[in-house]
Amino acid sequence: MKEILKKSALELAQMLRAGEISSVELTQACLDNIDRLNPKLNAFLYVDHEGALAQAKAVDEDRATGKELPMFAGVPIAVKDNMCQRGIPTTCGSQMLAGWKPPYDSTVVVKLKEARLPILGHTNMDEFAMGSSTEHSAFGPTLNPWDTERIPGGSGGGSAAAVSAYLAPWALGSDTGGSIRQPGAVTGTVGAKPTYGAVSRYGLVAMASSLDQIGPVTRTVADAAALQDIIDGYDPHDSTSLPDSDIDLLDEAQKFSGKKDLAGLRIGLVDQMRGEGYSEGVLNVFNAMVDELRQRGAELVEISCPSFEFALGAYYLIMPAEASSNLARFDGVRYGNRVEPKEGPVTAETMMCATRGEKFGTEVKRRIILGTHALSAGYFDAYYGSAQKVRTLVQRDLEVAFSQCDVLISPTSPTVAFRFGEKSNDPMAMYVNDIATIPANLAGVPAMSIPAGLSEGLPVGVQVIAPAHEDARMYSFASIIEEIAVEEAAKCPVEALEEAL
Repeated sequence: MKEILKKSALELAQMLRAGEISSVELTQACLDNIDRLNPKLNAFLYVDHEGALAQAKAVDEDRATGKELPMFAGVPIAVKDNMCQRGIPTTCGSQMLAGWKPPYDSTVVVKLKEARLPILGHTNMDEFAMGSSTEHSAFGPTLNPWDTERIPGGSGGGSAAAVSAYLAPWALGSDTGGSIRQPGAVTGTVGAKPTYGAVSRYGLVAMASSLDQIGPVTRTVADAAALQDIIDGYDPHDSTSLPDSDIDLLDEAQKFSGKKDLAGLRIGLVDQMRGEGYSEGVLNVFNAMVDELRQRGAELVEISCPSFEFALGAYYLIMPAEASSNLARFDGVRYGNRVEPKEGPVTAETMMCATRGEKFGTEVKRRIILGTHALSAGYFDAYYGSAQKVRTLVQRDLEVAFSQCDVLISPTSPTVAFRFGEKSNDPMAMYVNDIATIPANLAGVPAMSIPAGLSEGLPVGVQVIAPAHEDARMYSFASIIEEIAVEEAAKCPVEALEEAL
């Protein structure tokens, strides 16, 4: 059964339809693997044994009666712990929401249930999605399956580690500045951020509303495309939701399968996304990929996006400003747990101070303070206003870039996974991990990370960025990267992992 868990979601769906395995057997195998490895990995914060098996059993019963089912019915999935699921603990990795059970389902969870995917549970994350290492979870860090002394990326390290270690065939994550793609790069998984608005954010606990986007975490590009097909589409509950698209992303992802001649394809190489700050090993993997693309006939175009030099600074003003506003609701009155002051009178003000002081972690407090300052009178134009102007420049630079090329590629993360504690006391060093992923969020364009090779025995990801609304183009090109990539980059050494644990 262990070998079954290494198969893609697409392969598992085919086996289920052919009657080679039941959904209950597959779901139980995932749960058994979670029970064995998760106590050490800490990829899941909550495992829904009973609910997942009940959903799987219902699929098997309907299939036995010949009822028509969705294509991926019965394939289990994991969900990041900031997406509401009715009656299931949803904590956002924070003590502020410890024990909270939502009274409703987020739109993406509704779509998973409609697709008949058994939901295994909720995965670990940096508190309220603030971090690049999952070290900021209030419930302990997730370990990287490739090397348990290293981080799995963040904020969605739990989803990436769960997929990498074969605890789940695929998972959902959320990406505000790279929280799907950066974990994908350092765990050898595929992580995609759709065009902003392509997937509903209704029921996603917001960090920065103009940047947040839900997307797939998988082991293959085809699986990522298929999962986005399941969860995307217009939602009247989300005012930023885009109209439905008639494009089948799975078909697009398979369009270039086996294609060796890339003549006519223009690929942009951004000067500002492959120089200072990137490790030699990461650049070697990236340059090898570029050379292979050139040999296959693709035209490599040198692109300059001057605004990218300011994108990191702009993001770390816009995101904290929106986060400070969104997190104001967690005050012990409207949302979240409550702490009453141990000394002095109990008033709304003292209770609020005690609650937020005790239940929020250090990184959340840091970003709230930064965001509140950026929005304060006298500083709004100098900080938040200026950052929004940089955002516009990033969008314009990308428009110019895409007039010269079809897609852009870059390393996803400047380094391979770093060791626990290496950057946790240096916020600026941690923030730089998002340097390559942030521009796509600021502009709202689709981007994804694909495993491309190894450096120091650890995964390296290549990022593909496409124009807004061109998710299909992104998946088509990503399949080429996947085919060229070193095969080992997508396979976690699970036997060594089990021995280490």
